[in-house]
Amino acid sequence: MSLPPIPATPKAVIPEALRLQLDDFRRHLWWVKIMEAIAAGVIGLLLSFLLVYGLDRIFPTPALVRMGILLGGISLFGLFAPYWLHRWVWRQRREEQLARLIAKRYPGLGDRLLGVIELQDQQGSSDSLSPRLREAAMEAVAVEAGRRKFDDALPPQRHRRWALAALGLAGITATAFILTPRAGFNALQRWLMPLSKTERYTFTKLDNPPHYRAVAFGEAFEISLRLAKESEQRPATASGRYGLQAEVATRLENNTYHFMFPGQQDPGTLVFKIGDLRHEVRVEPMPRPSIESVAAVVTPPAYLGIPEKTLDLNTGVLSAVEGSKVRIDLTTNRPLDRASFGPTRGQVIEETKDAPDFKPLQGSLTLSGSVAKTPVMEVGTVPFEIPFEWTDQLGLVGEGGFRLRVDALRDAAPTCYLQGMDRQKVMLPEETVDFEVLAEDDFGVKQSGLEWSGEFTRLTDETLAKGEMKLAEGSAEQRRILKPASFSPAAFGIKPQKITLRAYSEDYFPNRGRVYSEPVILYVLTRDEHAQMLKSKFDRNITEFEDLARHELELLDENQRLEKLSGEELQKDESKNRLETQNQAESETKRRIDDLTRRMEDLMKDATRNGDIEKNTLKKMAESLKSMQELSEKDVPKVQQKLGDSREQSNTPDKAQKDVAQAVEEQKKVIEKMQKAIDKANEANRQFEAGTFVNRLKKAAGEETGIASSLVDAYDRILGAKTAKLDPSDVRRLNEATSQQLNTASDVRWIQEDLAHYFARTQTESFKQIMDEMKDSRIDIELEEVRMLLTSNKSFTATEGVKKWADKLSEWAKKLEGENDNDAGGGGGDGGGASPEDEDFEFMLRVMKLIQQEQDIRAQTRALEQLHRKFEETPDTPEKP
Repeated sequence: MSLPPIPATPKAVIPEALRLQLDDFRRHLWWVKIMEAIAAGVIGLLLSFLLVYGLDRIFPTPALVRMGILLGGISLFGLFAPYWLHRWVWRQRREEQLARLIAKRYPGLGDRLLGVIELQDQQGSSDSLSPRLREAAMEAVAVEAGRRKFDDALPPQRHRRWALAALGLAGITATAFILTPRAGFNALQRWLMPLSKTERYTFTKLDNPPHYRAVAFGEAFEISLRLAKESEQRPATASGRYGLQAEVATRLENNTYHFMFPGQQDPGTLVFKIGDLRHEVRVEPMPRPSIESVAAVVTPPAYLGIPEKTLDLNTGVLSAVEGSKVRIDLTTNRPLDRASFGPTRGQVIEETKDAPDFKPLQGSLTLSGSVAKTPVMEVGTVPFEIPFEWTDQLGLVGEGGFRLRVDALRDAAPTCYLQGMDRQKVMLPEETVDFEVLAEDDFGVKQSGLEWSGEFTRLTDETLAKGEMKLAEGSAEQRRILKPASFSPAAFGIKPQKITLRAYSEDYFPNRGRVYSEPVILYVLTRDEHAQMLKSKFDRNITEFEDLARHELELLDENQRLEKLSGEELQKDESKNRLETQNQAESETKRRIDDLTRRMEDLMKDATRNGDIEKNTLKKMAESLKSMQELSEKDVPKVQQKLGDSREQSNTPDKAQKDVAQAVEEQKKVIEKMQKAIDKANEANRQFEAGTFVNRLKKAAGEETGIASSLVDAYDRILGAKTAKLDPSDVRRLNEATSQQLNTASDVRWIQEDLAHYFARTQTESFKQIMDEMKDSRIDIELEEVRMLLTSNKSFTATEGVKKWADKLSEWAKKLEGENDNDAGGGGGDGGGASPEDEDFEFMLRVMKLIQQEQDIRAQTRALEQLHRKFEETPDTPEKP
């Protein structure tokens, strides 16, 4: 049989007074510790803020330091407060936890309280646990606890000190915000957001201070720091230090600190201290920006037709024609920030003294990276200089003193030259002169050509020559034209007269016109005039040949003196010197004969070309020329050789004497041949002279005919008119006729005198007959009377007189011409035919004439081809007469 359950003892409750006392102790504990946690958190925050604020007043607090300070301040809230609350609030919420805390202050009481609290939770039967005893024990402990103040058992209380500390820190913070609100809010911002880029607030504030500065390599440099308007402090002094170098101090001037630092070569950092401001500037020494290349874009004036050009200006000088437009391009070694030019400065030189006033130019350059371009500038009449300044993007200024000079070139007139011919030349109409025309211009030759104009040296009814011919067309950039040219009077239909030939050139300068070369005078002669000229040359050549023969005789005399010396005497130094002198004299003789032979060859060619010179005269001239050639090529060199052999060191006395004797023999042969050649030349000259009388009479007759023609053309204006009422051109015509008549009368007197001398030398009867007829006709007096008639404008009577004497002079010329023909045909033996020698010479003469004619035809063809090309280029331009 089971036993009934033992009834449980009911749970005991601690006394109400004790429970209330413990609750009050808990509330008090919790309030103190919560206050301590709050105060600690506030202290941490305020202290960390003030720490940042304080450090920022000394130096810019690094972001990581500020982050550490902020985390440290927040940690009192985030770590310490939870820990504190957990320890003193969470772990002190039950009676037994409180009893243990009280036991630390009151050990006995605490143990008994802990025992009472345990008794209330004890479970047991009524037999084993007496409820009354338990209640009595609890009451006893409650009575004892009531006599004690549990507040004394509280742990140390710091909430008041911490609160005071927090209030003090708050006061300091408030004071900082009141006194330095900007610094306070700046520190608050930097404290709350330590990783932000918020700059530290300083009482000293700069106006846009630099953080980087490029300076000239190795050059002293200046850095200026200006105080901002809102700066609260304005220290009187400031200092700066470059790396570890000595500190540089300066004073405040006009709100600005000017620091001057020595030249640097290595990069570094400048640290400035101005009041509470600490500012750093990174300094990098670099070479100044320099010009790598300079180019000029030149646009010449439009009239030149030259395209735009880009020129490298390595020398710093640009030459451009007036009116050009130029732009200067500078290429630097680094990109530029700004660049400018000017003001330009004109340079007055001798050529520009009368030029208009120079107007200076200046302005900014257009930048594109490292290329700077000036505006387009016009080149006037005055040369000028352009100064340049530039600053790169690093702030470095380029080297000073860089200038360019622009030389203003005038478009000078072109030049023209005739090359390859003499300034004066005598020629027959069918001859051709070949030459070159050189045209040059500094800015392009437009065209070049020839112009010619005629002038009669006597009155005639023929037309003066006048014409032009374009030789070459130039181009805008062709500065030189060299063109071969040929001019033949016959090809252009020009009669004998004086021709002024000149080349011309044109450039592209507006309205400048042609520029002419120095003129060349061409005397285009009739065959009669040509023959007279050849006669004069022949006379001079014969005279020189005779002088040369006399000189050779003098040399022979000296050689004969040497021949009389013995061999031993010839080998003496004095004799050798005399032989050397003789040898040199023979060398000079050979040179003179060579020169004379060349001139005689030219004379022979001209005589053959003339066509009116008798073949017998030409034959004698040819024989004389042949002798001269033999003397030059064979005979005189033999004399030279023997005289040279006689001076040889290896000669024996007999050999030297023999050489001199041979030299004398050879020289005698030379003199004999010279004399024969002179005789032949004189014979040819006599025949030449006889032929010139015919030409001179024909020339005089032609001049008289020209006077008559000139007067007849003006009959309708001058007949019966007084000289004072005549037109100036008719007065000039009469004056020219009078002057021509005077010259003709003088020529006729000379012809009479020369006929007398010729007859005295030759005793030719036909010449005496003409001389007597001229004397009997009183022609010299009659011609003078005609001149007087012309002077008084008795034109008709004067015309009849000149016609009469023109016919008479022509009649005498024909008589002499007939006599000459008879003399020329009478040679060759006693009525027999011509000798083989004459036939050979005549054949040779014909061949020479054929060759010359062929050469003349080819030359005239070249001249005509030039004229043909001209008409092809300008078909609508008529040829000038």
